[in-house]
Amino acid sequence: MTSDDNRQTRSTEDAVRACAIRAKQSCATLHNATDTAIDTALRAMAERLRAARDTLTSANEGDLAAAVSAGMSPALQDRLRLTGPRLADMAAELRTLADVAHEPRDQALEERSDGLTLLERRRPVGVIGANFEARPNVTLDIASQFLKSRNAGVLRTGSAALRSSRAIVDQVIAPALGEAGLDPDAIQLVPSEDRSAAYALVSLPELIPLVILRGSGDSTRDLSREAARHGVRTLAHADGGGVLYVDSAADDKTVHQLITDSLDRLGVCNRLNLLLIDRSVYDERLPGILQILDRLGITASLPPHTHPRGYEWSLDPNRAATVTVDAANGPLHAAQIANEETSGLAAAIATEDPAAAAQFIDAYTGSGVFWNSTTRLLDGFKLLRLPETGINIDRVPGPRGPVSFRDLYLRQYMIVPSGRLTS
Repeated sequence: MTSDDNRQTRSTEDAVRACAIRAKQSCATLHNATDTAIDTALRAMAERLRAARDTLTSANEGDLAAAVSAGMSPALQDRLRLTGPRLADMAAELRTLADVAHEPRDQALEERSDGLTLLERRRPVGVIGANFEARPNVTLDIASQFLKSRNAGVLRTGSAALRSSRAIVDQVIAPALGEAGLDPDAIQLVPSEDRSAAYALVSLPELIPLVILRGSGDSTRDLSREAARHGVRTLAHADGGGVLYVDSAADDKTVHQLITDSLDRLGVCNRLNLLLIDRSVYDERLPGILQILDRLGITASLPPHTHPRGYEWSLDPNRAATVTVDAANGPLHAAQIANEETSGLAAAIATEDPAAAAQFIDAYTGSGVFWNSTTRLLDGFKLLRLPETGINIDRVPGPRGPVSFRDLYLRQYMIVPSGRLTS
C-alpha cells in the first residue's frame, strides 16, 4: 500500500468515526422521545419523499448514468433505480410503520410470592451500523427501523448508490427528524466511496457494537470475519437464492405461477435460484417448465452442471437470468439439498399433498419455508408488513429471517417490589 493509500484509508476511518460520534451524541434524544414524536418523524419522511421527488430522481439518474457507464448489469441497475411508483411505495411503507404499535418498554414476567416482580425491559442498542448494497430504498428502510427502535445509525452504501442515498438523508430523513423535535444527526451516512469505510464500520465496538451487513458474496463474509476480530456483533446475510421443489403431486398451473412470481426481479436474494423437480415426474414436467422459463427470458442450467448446485445467479452479472434445474428423490431429499447445498435463506414446495408438504417443511431448516407460495415473500414488508433492516440467516439463537425494529433491542431483566414500578 502506498503512502497515498494509507492517507486515504486513515481519512476514511476518521470520517466513519466522526459519523459514529455524532450518532452516539443523539442517542439520549431518541431514548427519551415519545412514541408520538417517533411516528411523527416517520410520517414526515413519507411526506418529504413526495415533496423531494424531483431532487431524488435527479440524484438517482446520476447514479444510474454512472452505473451504465461502468457496465453494471441490468439486474443490478433495476435494484438501483428509483421510480415514481417505487417512491410512492416507500412512502406508503413509512406510513404503515408509523401506524404500527410500539413495543412495550417493560413486560411483567412473574409476580413472585416474595413480593417482588420479575420484568423484562427493552433497551435500545445505542448506535447500530449498516453496510448495504446499491439499493437507495434500503437507506430509508434501515433508517426507519432504527428510528422506530430508538437507535441511532451509521449507514454505509456502495458507491453506485451514494448520490441517491445522500439525497434521501439530506432531503428526507434529517429534515423530518428535525421537524419532530429529534436530533437530525441520529442517522449518519458515511460520505466516502472508499471500500475501507466498510471495514472501519465494523471496527468500532465502543461506538458501534452491532452492524447489519446486507449484500451477498465474499465481501460480506469477509466483513463478518473482520467484525468478529474487533468484537463487533453482526446480523449478516452473505448468501441467498430461493429454492422451489416441484413435488409429484404438484398442480401444473400452480408451479408455473410460482416460477413466474419468483422471477419478477432477478437481482434480489429471494428470487428463484434452484428448481428441483421430483425425479418420478422429471421428464413429464420439464418441458412445460422450460417453456415458462423461456417465455420469461430465463436460461435453464440443466444437469450435468459445471457449477455448484446452489450457485447464486443474482451475483453473476453476466448470467443473472439463469435458474439451475435438477431432480430430487422426494420431499426429504429436496429439503436435504436445500439445507446442505444452498444458503438456507428460503425454500418452497409446490404440491397438493399435505403429507409431502409436511415432510418438506419439517425437514427444511432455513430461515423461511413456503408451501404453494413464492420465496419472494421472504421480505420484511411482504412477510411482516414492515420494512426490514436486512435478513439474518445465522443458524444460532437470535433474530432470524427479516429483521425489523422489534429485534433491535437489548433485553434487561429487572426485579422490583411488586406494584412499585411507575414508568
